[in-house]
Amino acid sequence: MRWRLYLTEPLDATENMALDEALMLRARTSGEYVFRVYGWSEPTLSLGRNQRAVGVFDKQIAECNGVAIVRRLTGGRAVLHHREVTYSVTGPALHDTLRTSYAGINRILLAALQSLGVRAALAHARSERFPPPASSPCFELPAEGEIVLGARKLVGSAQVREGGAFLQHGSILVDDDQSRVPELSSVSIPHAAPAATLRDALGSAPSLHDVAKALFSAVRLHADADAAPLHADAQLHRATRAARTRYVDDSWTWRR
Repeated sequence: MRWRLYLTEPLDATENMALDEALMLRARTSGEYVFRVYGWSEPTLSLGRNQRAVGVFDKQIAECNGVAIVRRLTGGRAVLHHREVTYSVTGPALHDTLRTSYAGINRILLAALQSLGVRAALAHARSERFPPPASSPCFELPAEGEIVLGARKLVGSAQVREGGAFLQHGSILVDDDQSRVPELSSVSIPHAAPAATLRDALGSAPSLHDVAKALFSAVRLHADADAAPLHADAQLHRATRAARTRYVDDSWTWRR
């Protein structure tokens, strides 16, 4: 399996989501896996693909709080992207399953975090049924196999598979801003218990570049020793521009 490593500077919500979609399209023809690490140019609430937003979240309230809203191509629940590190992994989805690719990516994430000194682990199976996508934050409860610090979720991830390729998004919290999610709603949303953060684990906040370096080292250790940086070409830029039309369209963001 050939892997590429891609660190991008913070972009706005539509550019981040469009670039990830373009990378998934690229995987269908290139046969390569891309591990991307990035940040956001403004605080952004991302909604899961099938999460209800109409009558729950309020665009005007979010704007007054300086928060953009975007809907992801992947599923799951709401995440406030601000003081965190986001990753995406794209690749062909012809010879594995969602479960096996998810486990392989988590192995990379776990190794990277442990190399930074984080005493992270994988969550065990829960006895109760996991709730469907709702208005509460993604980091409220860890699902089986997700990365936790003690009993609290540290990394939230979701994957979509389409047309022979997959995209997995994930957020690694540096500080806990998820308590702000209820402030962006026009209805009452219960406040979740605090999520785990890298600051909790390390006593200080690592930079985006520090976390990216650890993640890329883990890719080389566990997936492809020859993984090389990805240099965006004209084709990727064109695909990103084309994909952007989805994420600027309110009929997508507020589709349900």
